Amino acid sequence: MDRLGNLDFAAGGPVHRRSFTKADGRMLYLYGREPHTLLPQPQDKDAIATGGELRFHPLRGEWNVYAAHRQNRTFKPAASADPLAPTKPNGPATEIPFEDFELAIFENKFSALHPLAPNPPVLNGISSETASGACEVIVYTPDAEGSLHTIGQDRRLLLITAWIDRYRSLFARGCDYVLPFENRGDEVGATLHHPHGQIYGFGKVPLVQQAAIDAFAAGYDLAEEISRAMPGYGLAEEGGMAAYCPRYARFPYEVWIAPQQRRAGPWECSEAEIEGFATLLGDVTRRYDAFFGRPTPYMFALHSAPRESGDTYHFTAQFYPLLRGPDRVKYLASVEQHTGVFTVDVMPESAAMALRSV
Repeated sequence: MDRLGNLDFAAGGPVHRRSFTKADGRMLYLYGREPHTLLPQPQDKDAIATGGELRFHPLRGEWNVYAAHRQNRTFKPAASADPLAPTKPNGPATEIPFEDFELAIFENKFSALHPLAPNPPVLNGISSETASGACEVIVYTPDAEGSLHTIGQDRRLLLITAWIDRYRSLFARGCDYVLPFENRGDEVGATLHHPHGQIYGFGKVPLVQQAAIDAFAAGYDLAEEISRAMPGYGLAEEGGMAAYCPRYARFPYEVWIAPQQRRAGPWECSEAEIEGFATLLGDVTRRYDAFFGRPTPYMFALHSAPRESGDTYHFTAQFYPLLRGPDRVKYLASVEQHTGVFTVDVMPESAAMALRSV
């Protein structure tokens, strides 16, 4: 399949999407302000994994994914072998078989979750299920270097539009929870330095997100909490969106971006809120890099409502930086890992003041 189309919703102007089936059968989606009509370059046709399995942890009450094939995934390739770069004529084949693109999303070759995941083996006394779902890679730019700040406002708006499109598509495919995220930096374990993120579509709502669903359903009012936190814990406000350090942050210098009125996800945000969200995505990343004096390693994710969650969920985008100082990594060691109780080295009010200053 190779199909061009215009999205019926778009942030910052019209967005065109090209749906292209790669030689190995995986889907590639190209998003841009201009229609993408380039001819494909030669492609590899490797064997593709179709996911792992789920096993239930009876003492933690959670389902975890087992995907042994990911042990052999691409690991810090040379710049000349960047798999997320455009494929140049007579050059090595990459994941994106075109000379150029604006923003690309493709199905992960090393997918932990997959719609065709095999049935797991039967283990006596262990509950297991198929690891159904989706794993996709988002490539923000054809350039080998960059960040959510340096790609610019229009590219961030394009990214948000692509996120919304994938939310809709993966929900329609039956995924119960969709998590767009980014792992940035060696300290987080990122194996590719090309600016990119990922999207996981889960067949089950994860435990952490279910706890949030339950809290909102029980009456927790995040809009009221944001109002209380601003401006003392705030970094910036734009278009009805706030960037702030939560008063109950678990990571030093943790920052959330959220609409100041309840929205289930970015698909419910107004045009002004989308513009504000895009602005703050760049602003928070800029502040981190300026404050720490280096490209800041972080774990970033959009926490939106699951496919079926009622009308109480409040969308947030959450940054967890892995530094507590310019040359000091925040390690999640024994207490955090074994109990889930975090020891926070920097008070949220101090973090907000420090990040506001840059």
